[in-house]
Formats: sequence, C-alpha cells, structure tokens
Amino acid sequence: MAQFFDMSRKPPVGELPEISPGSAQRARTVQRLQIGVTGVVLMIVLVGLASLVENSASQIDATAVPEAAPTTEPTSTQQQNDPLVEAGVVPDLPAPQATTPAGPSGQGEAGQVAN
Repeated sequence: MAQFFDMSRKPPVGELPEISPGSAQRARTVQRLQIGVTGVVLMIVLVGLASLVENSASQIDATAVPEAAPTTEPTSTQQQNDPLVEAGVVPDLPAPQATTPAGPSGQGEAGQVAN
C-alpha cells in the first residue's frame, strides 16, 4: 500500500508516454481557450435568458388590468370578536360611552370634578 503514496518513486521508463515540451504547452493553451470560450458563451446565454424573462414580465405588466374590481361585494364591518371573551377567560365589557369633554370649570357632564 505504501507504493501508491510514495511520491519519491520515479515511474519506470515505459509506464508514462513521452510528451514533448512543445505539445504540453499547446495542450494547456488549448484547454485554457476552451474554458474561456465556454465561459463567454455561458455569459451570453445567461444575459439572453435574463432579457427574455424581463421582456415577458414587461408584456404581462402591460396587458394586466391596472385596477381590477373586487370579485366580492363589500360587507358591513362586523364587531370584532375577542377570542378571550369567546373562550370565557375575560368578561365581555360593554363598549365605552362617549362623554362630553370637561368645560372651563373643570366639571364633566354629571357635575363631577375631572381629575
């Protein structure tokens, strides 16, 4: 098992093919060009796809009705139910009565002194 990880061992002469320095340089250059061209083509495809999505969205916005009428009839507002009152946790209190504001003498509606 040690022979697989031994980096100091040189391979036998017939094990690896002979590559001239010029062809190795050419292979690296071709690989770099392939990666670069693939990247440029991928960017063009992505920009084209984004343009298609944007055009489609603008066409949908142009054909949509700006202010559509509601599909249901508006109902009168009902009194808000308190879930704690419905569960019986809190007693149902009557709605507060509107009182007249205190006059210049500081007395309210029933002649009581305001605090």
